[in-house]
Amino acid sequence: MNTRTIFLVVLTTAAVLFLGYGFSFAGSGATAANSKIGTVSIRDVFRDCKANASYREKALAEQNTRSAEIDLLQKEIAAQEAGLQTLKPSSVDYMKQYEALINKQAQLEAKKQFLSQQRSFEDGQWTELLYKEVLRITKELAKAKGLTAVLGVDEPVFPMASTDELMMALQTHKVFYSDGCVNLTAEVVSELDKVQLKLKP
Repeated sequence: MNTRTIFLVVLTTAAVLFLGYGFSFAGSGATAANSKIGTVSIRDVFRDCKANASYREKALAEQNTRSAEIDLLQKEIAAQEAGLQTLKPSSVDYMKQYEALINKQAQLEAKKQFLSQQRSFEDGQWTELLYKEVLRITKELAKAKGLTAVLGVDEPVFPMASTDELMMALQTHKVFYSDGCVNLTAEVVSELDKVQLKLKP
């Protein structure tokens, strides 16, 4: 091995060691105190903020009222079915009672479908409103702290209930590691709590 080859090997080795040292130093120095990247757990924000807890409490009360309406219709149907058994089949009274029963059953199914769609629509409206507020607050906090980026971090919960849920996690879970970043979750919750009375779905 000639002198030129030895020199190149030494130089290459030194460069690799220098770069490796520099990378290690940079990695060890990345702490929340000097990080320019923040994180927010949307799942924790929705779980912990007072506004969402208030909405869920109200939604549960409304759901109980709507369930009572369904129960009443079901009792009326049961009463009509019992009354139908006392009538002579194919008689005028029987056919009138049967028609009333069919209409009541159709009313029950339509009511169920409507209430389900209504609940879904209301939940969607609220989720969109709250999410927009989280984005607004996050941007303000990030600017105030001089952050250059904020990542959404929500770890998947294993085991998954279904393959569809697993595929959704694969498509949406993008941040695998975020140690040393500025966690804004608690501050976002705090700011949300300050404006909860203004949030109306």
